[in-house]
Amino acid sequence: MSAIFNFQSLLIVILLLTCSCAYIQSLAPSLLDRNKIGLLGIFWKCAGIGE
Repeated sequence: MSAIFNFQSLLIVILLLTCSCAYIQSLAPSLLDRNKIGLLGIFWKCAGIGE
């Protein structure tokens, strides 16, 4: 069963994405700051939530 159909796994994937983006932004802020708009802006928003 994939993580999309299992609610607990989906929550874990979202939490890992948020924490990973926040960690990447703490190490290299320019990497996520240049992609605020568009599809890659999702990672910038996750980093903001993770902080």
